[in-house]
Amino acid sequence: MSATNNILPSYLDSATLKEKTVFFRVLFHLADSDGITDDNELGFLIDAAKSQGIENLEELKTLSEEKILQDVKIIKNRHLALELIREMCMLSHIDNILSDEETLFIGKIGIALGVEMEKIEQISNWVIDHIIWLEQAKVIFEER
Repeated sequence: MSATNNILPSYLDSATLKEKTVFFRVLFHLADSDGITDDNELGFLIDAAKSQGIENLEELKTLSEEKILQDVKIIKNRHLALELIREMCMLSHIDNILSDEETLFIGKIGIALGVEMEKIEQISNWVIDHIIWLEQAKVIFEER
């Protein structure tokens, strides 16, 4: 098993290849939505997509937002939908700048998935708290 398989959440194990493909299309689009593409971020997404059996990576990067918003509706599993929102929130905070474009896209995906705005806000706040805890741990354990 590769290192990428070890770090990917188990909720993707039960997703179909089509759901996984849509899941990664959303993440690739989000990564590029603010016009700032981080090589580490893209490298991780590419490795993660490959580990999930997704072969055509160019297809992940080239779809319009409208097409992605239509395609994401195939995700009917609420838990998978909530995990996608969580992953989007995590990804959007990687560069410590949550842009308006990222926020808007997360909201649009949430609506397409039938996730309430209150739930999206709750997930986003949890992600921010998680990041703060990780930063505090670095200070406490003198890892800076």
